[in-house]
Amino acid sequence: MKKKQINSVRFRSFNPAVNLVFNIVIALFAISCVLPFFFVIVISLTSESALANYGYQFWPKEFSIEAYRYIFQGAMSARILRALGVTVFITVVGTVVNSTMTSLYAYVISRSNFPFRRFFTVFALITMLFSPGMVAQYLVVTNLLQLKDTVWALILPGALGPFNILVMRTFFKKTVPDSIIESARIDGATEMKIFTKIVLPLAVPGIATISLFASLGYWNDWFNALLYIQNANLVPLQFLLMKIQNNLDYLAKNPDMASQISGSIANLPSESARMAIVVLATLPIALTYPFFQRFFVGGLTIGGVKE
Repeated sequence: MKKKQINSVRFRSFNPAVNLVFNIVIALFAISCVLPFFFVIVISLTSESALANYGYQFWPKEFSIEAYRYIFQGAMSARILRALGVTVFITVVGTVVNSTMTSLYAYVISRSNFPFRRFFTVFALITMLFSPGMVAQYLVVTNLLQLKDTVWALILPGALGPFNILVMRTFFKKTVPDSIIESARIDGATEMKIFTKIVLPLAVPGIATISLFASLGYWNDWFNALLYIQNANLVPLQFLLMKIQNNLDYLAKNPDMASQISGSIANLPSESARMAIVVLATLPIALTYPFFQRFFVGGLTIGGVKE
């Protein structure tokens, strides 16, 4: 059978009018994602009296930094900076530990020559479907591992996630061909050398993805601090901001105590302080997105080896 010769390839595309509509829809969607955060920042910079008189507005009647002054006043400033340092340390170290353990586990179960790959895959899947419970986890962390009131109590409980394992397992199977691994073995490379010198450079987009998931989890975590941390020097930022929010709610419900502390309940920046807390909790981690984003759009190796 004679093969048909192809002289030209024709690509079909939308006409300019349809492309313009799609661009407008995508632009509106992007604005709708950014607008709420901008709105939160504006409210945090609005005086409490203006919020009470005029409500929420995209451009405040009266600018004020009283909410940030309330959060950072006196000894609270040192506590917030210390909590921020603890959170940054937990996020950085926890992300490195999580991505390392997840990549090693996922790479092993993604290789077809590993005899126990099905067992460990099912094992990871079961841990994702069935949780041991809060009491069992608390007893393991405090009694068995003796991690109470240590920074590792905020890192090790989230050091390995079954969802990230399954994501990386699929990524390794799709982007790291067996022919590359076999070629390295023929040349005498050890398994660890194959993983560090060949597999990891090819898996940068996948590792960046799970690293982003892990960093978000560590940054936003406050529940582990509630369970395991009693030392004020080890409190992370999210837990400290939650305590500030609870104090604001308590003072708002007790006007007599609020008048003794701040002079008047009307001067207490409850609404603007809530938004300032959201800004402080969200802005630092949001600034890390551009550093991860560049790995999502490049480095894909599917089709890099011709079979």
